[in-house]
Amino acid sequence: MKILFLTIGKTSTPYIAAATDDFIRRASRYQPVEMVSLPDVKGGKGQTEDQQKQREGQAILSALQPSDMVVLLDERGRQLTSREFAGEIERGMNAGLKRMVFIVGGPYGFSPEVYARANKQLSLSKMTFTHEMVRLFFAEQIYRAMTIMRGEPYHHD
Repeated sequence: MKILFLTIGKTSTPYIAAATDDFIRRASRYQPVEMVSLPDVKGGKGQTEDQQKQREGQAILSALQPSDMVVLLDERGRQLTSREFAGEIERGMNAGLKRMVFIVGGPYGFSPEVYARANKQLSLSKMTFTHEMVRLFFAEQIYRAMTIMRGEPYHHD
């Protein structure tokens, strides 16, 4: 199974980008993991938040395959421990999924069409983080999940 980490816009802070890339690279040693950044849809003159969400939603939906398990990183999603998250990935692998796609949306969230396409919603915290920090934290959690599934000593309960 491939894990696709889909984001809107690039990470522009160099040290966050470097750390995120490092965790994706580490996780890729265990399982195919790819981070794809879709172009940022800038809020143009006269463009509403809903219009921006619609444009981002179209880009997200066009990047998905019909068989994808789609998980939105969303503040209203379910919170999991790192072990529970590793279990979710392992269940996807055991179910024979081709791709599990985790998505970080734009600054205003997701369009209704993206919510309708999603299989699950996951929240990293009740706190609010920048999109760049979410990418870093989530990349680390993907790596942590890989080490948990392999019984390696990275994670401590």
